[in-house]
Amino acid sequence: MDARRWIERFSELVTADAERLTRLDSAIGDGDHGTNLDRGLRAAVTALDADLPPGKVLMTAGRSLVSKTGGASGPLYGTALRRAGKAIGDASELGATELGTALRAALEAVKELGKAEEGDKTMVDALTPAVAAYEAASGEGVPAAARAALDAAEKGAEATVPLQARKGRASYLGPRSVGHLDPGAASTVLLFRALADVAD
Repeated sequence: MDARRWIERFSELVTADAERLTRLDSAIGDGDHGTNLDRGLRAAVTALDADLPPGKVLMTAGRSLVSKTGGASGPLYGTALRRAGKAIGDASELGATELGTALRAALEAVKELGKAEEGDKTMVDALTPAVAAYEAASGEGVPAAARAALDAAEKGAEATVPLQARKGRASYLGPRSVGHLDPGAASTVLLFRALADVAD
C-alpha cells in the first residue's frame, strides 16, 4: 500500500468536501474544520519527497499538519499520523500487518491527546470502529480490510448525530449539539475512504 498516495488522496477528498466539513463545524464548532484541514493536508502533500519510506511519509505529513493546520484538527490528525509512522518504523512496505499497527497507534494517539472515548461525539466515534473493523478483516488483505474500515467509519460517524457532545468546542453547546454530525468524525470517514481508494 502506497502511504504517499494515501495522504494525497486524503487531501483530494478533503479539498472536495471542505465546504461541507466547514458547514458541519459551523453548527457545533468554530466553523473552520474543512478550511483548516484542507490547508494542512495541502502543505503535507507538498512536504513529501518521492523516495520516503512509509513510516517517514506519515511522520512528515503529521509534522506538516501540526505546524500548518489551525484548530484542533492539526494537533489531532498530525499526532495520529506521526504516531502511526513511528509505529511502522523503518518498514519498507506498508502491508496489512504494518498498516494495522499504524492505525492502532493513530487511534491511541488521538484518544490520549483529545482525552475522548466512544460516545463523546468526536472523531474517536468513527476512528475506533474503523480500526477494529480493519483489524478483524486484516487477514483478508489490505483492500478488503480497508473497505471494512470505511464501512465502520461511516456507521460510527452517523452514530454521532443523536449524541450530546462531551468533548471539544461542541460540548459547550450542551443539548444543542444533539442532531448534528460531528465534523471530526466526518473527516475521519474521508481518511478511510482515501485508504480504501488507494488500497484497491
